[in-house]
Amino acid sequence: MSEERRTLLAGAAGAAMSAMSPMAWAAGSDKPEKEEVRIGFIPLTDCASIVMASVLGFDKKYGIKIIPTKEASWAGVRDKLVNGELDMAHVLYGLIYGVHLGVSGPKKDMAVLMTLNNNGQAITLSKKLADKGAVDGASLAKLMSTEKREYTFAQTFPTGTHAMWLYYWLASVGINPIKDAKVITVPPPQMVANMRVGNMDGYCVGEPWGHRAIMDGIGITAVTTQDIWKDHPEKVLGTTGEFAKKYPNTARAVIMAVLEASRWIDAGLQNKLKMADTIADKSYVNTSADAINQRILGRYQNGLGKTWDDPNHMKFFNDGAVNFPYLSDGMWFLTQHKRWGLIKGHPDYLGVAKQINQIELYKQAASQLKVSVPKDALRASKLIDGVTWDGKEPAKYADSFKVKA
Repeated sequence: MSEERRTLLAGAAGAAMSAMSPMAWAAGSDKPEKEEVRIGFIPLTDCASIVMASVLGFDKKYGIKIIPTKEASWAGVRDKLVNGELDMAHVLYGLIYGVHLGVSGPKKDMAVLMTLNNNGQAITLSKKLADKGAVDGASLAKLMSTEKREYTFAQTFPTGTHAMWLYYWLASVGINPIKDAKVITVPPPQMVANMRVGNMDGYCVGEPWGHRAIMDGIGITAVTTQDIWKDHPEKVLGTTGEFAKKYPNTARAVIMAVLEASRWIDAGLQNKLKMADTIADKSYVNTSADAINQRILGRYQNGLGKTWDDPNHMKFFNDGAVNFPYLSDGMWFLTQHKRWGLIKGHPDYLGVAKQINQIELYKQAASQLKVSVPKDALRASKLIDGVTWDGKEPAKYADSFKVKA
């Protein structure tokens, strides 16, 4: 990053900090137990709040130093979190839940400290499929039933968010992702290259790798994830249960720094553009800023000539609505893991969510920053198939789907 850009960002941070002066945690009993915090991230737009908390110096304010650590794959993030090489990570919601239950690697108690973003992922179909008329769910289902062959779709981690959005969307048009298609796991930054050489018919991933496929002329956006579930939970700030118990002050300090960065990003156009410029750097996402900056402002194009402004684009703060670790959000991933045979029996949905989602810790941090928190830890949403999820009867919900493993 150029010195000039760094100075510019530092200036922006100073202005942002003086505009809000919550009480930083005192040096006494609330002093962070561990001052250097290694936080893993994958090169994706939604790592921005962690990167900006470090670049803009919000971490220093709370007595910690965030060291953002670029990782190559979600499996790598999982391994380093579990073995303690990373203290925390920008991570897939469903990965944390999968590890906690021992279905996506070694079983270890895990913790979600806060949600990092809502919305902003997409399902891309190859230009070859689009040329044959498959441009959305219904036309894809039609093509797959008339032109029989093995169709390959990619997601980023078996229990992760992208796998679940992909499966949910395919199932909503009657395609069983387990029986009617071949599903492979590909790390996010490798999606575009794999589609370019014809390794897959479609993929679900976070930005900027949806928009990049359009810029490179190799794919089209068939559906955005906010169209599958408006304001869906996406990445979280995850750690182990052990870390959250052993270093509560450190965990709270990180939540506060990242919350402040989230608020800074969502505060306006200039901040978003500065963020896009910063994270495009090769040490972070390693792409051009124009691959990032359109969709974070809600300016979408599908690669087939259609453009639109999407009010439900990627949000990092949205007055705190994004960041609260709703129990129902975590439980939803468990219902889908059960639906697709990733877990065999029904778990104690609410009990597991209460173990993982660190609501008290989050509330303490939010109250220091005067960020509002919802009264209820469950929220209701209607998904693309018209079915409402409210966290109330998870086992019944999980069993209610016609298309399942």
